Amino acid sequence: MQDNSQTMDIQKILSLLPHRYPFLLVDRVVECVPGSHIRAYKNVTFNEPFFQGHFPGVPIMPGVLILEALAQTGGLLAAAGMENLENKLFLFTGLDGVKFRRQVVPGDRLDLECSNMRMKLRLCKMEARAFVDGKLAAEAQITAAIGDRP
Repeated sequence: MQDNSQTMDIQKILSLLPHRYPFLLVDRVVECVPGSHIRAYKNVTFNEPFFQGHFPGVPIMPGVLILEALAQTGGLLAAAGMENLENKLFLFTGLDGVKFRRQVVPGDRLDLECSNMRMKLRLCKMEARAFVDGKLAAEAQITAAIGDRP
C-alpha cells in the first residue's frame, strides 16, 4: 500500500492559502492525505493581536478564529488534491454543529484536524475538530465553495 501522506511547512502553506499575517492561522501541516484528511497546528502565543482586546487580563482565543483556523486547514486539504490553483479561492460558505468545548489560551498548541472531505461540483464539506493537549476544544462541519479569483 502506497503512503501518499505529505507535510507542509510555512512556505508551502503560504503558496496554497491567500491569508497573511495577522490572519494566517495555520503554522504547519504534519499530515495530509489529499481527499481524505489533514492534521495541522497553530502555536497560540501571547503576541497574537486579538489578545489585546479579547480579553484584557484574561486572554482567550476567540471562537470564530478557532473556526477560521479549521477552515484554513480544510482549505489546505482541498488544495492539496488540486492543480492550477493560481486563479482559485476557497470561500467559507457554512458551518453546522458548531460546539466549543474548552478555552484556548496563550501557550496552547491548537491541533487542527479535518476529515471526511466530500466534493460535489464546486462545493466541499468536511468534519473539523480542534484539540488542545489531546482534549477537544471545538468541532464543526465546514462547507466551502471553490470560486474564481477576481
